[in-house]
Amino acid sequence: MTTNIDILRLIMNKFHSPLGRESLHALADAVVCEKYKKGERILNEGDICKSLLYVEKGMTRQFYFKHGKDLTEHLGYEGGIVICLESYLKQEPTRLMIEALEPLVVWAFEKEKIEKLSFDYSDIGVLYRRFFEWSLIDSQIKADTLRFESAHERYNKLLHLHPEILKRAPLVYIASLLQMTPETLSRVRASSLHS
Repeated sequence: MTTNIDILRLIMNKFHSPLGRESLHALADAVVCEKYKKGERILNEGDICKSLLYVEKGMTRQFYFKHGKDLTEHLGYEGGIVICLESYLKQEPTRLMIEALEPLVVWAFEKEKIEKLSFDYSDIGVLYRRFFEWSLIDSQIKADTLRFESAHERYNKLLHLHPEILKRAPLVYIASLLQMTPETLSRVRASSLHS
């Protein structure tokens, strides 16, 4: 059973952001473990994203509906941050939804609590900023990939950066994430195997 302190040590290592003993214990008191069943909704359209989530186990999908089509925006898994950024920062209803693609264990950092701790402890403030830097860089890489790269390049970048997604997520969601049809994805995968 992972404790709050264990998970924070993992997070500190991943984000290269050490916390002092007092800060570590203050943040451990604020972080909450949440579990979801496969298929369960974590956030619905119209909800306000009040927490930033760190995935300990399982996979999540962020998605939205456009012209009646279900479109995948993001697939998250162990070691990743899941957040509806605009809703979280503005505290306004989101158009995105988040669901569990697998049985899920996440650690929730509630906005109000972590922001107060960021003012009280400068090292927590640095870690909090790292969460956003990571999330924004990830979003920028994804946006640039979709803007500038071919279907083959998009697939190969996902294979290189996030092989877990290709192993575990349903193909229809991977195709949507890469902004291609499932048929195109099948062709791209087949040609990547042979090259």
